[in-house]
Amino acid sequence: MTDTGFLHQVITDEGFVTANVLAKILHITQNDLADVTGLSRDSVSKKDRCKSRTTQARLRDTVEIINRVSEWSGGVGRAFAWFRSQPLPSFGDKTAEDLVKEGRAEAVKAYLARIADGGYA
Repeated sequence: MTDTGFLHQVITDEGFVTANVLAKILHITQNDLADVTGLSRDSVSKKDRCKSRTTQARLRDTVEIINRVSEWSGGVGRAFAWFRSQPLPSFGDKTAEDLVKEGRAEAVKAYLARIADGGYA
């Protein structure tokens, strides 16, 4: 099950992740959102840059991971805390945030899928 309310809030009808809404829901600034995702401040604050393929891919990865974790963590806020601070043993104790910044979001999603299927971390 996914938190469709969260997804509907941050993804527009055109399929774009809205950076300012995402930052607001996570209770962080756009500067913090840029830092968390490994993007430049301009990438998340300027409309034309925010719609770029690279920026949208990184924001979408972040949203997908947080949404998936929110199912078992107790909500979006706790999922975001997990994203930023929980060391993942399978990845040398890097956090999901670290891995997303490195462009390894697919590895985090695969890790979460393994756990959801009853596998070991």
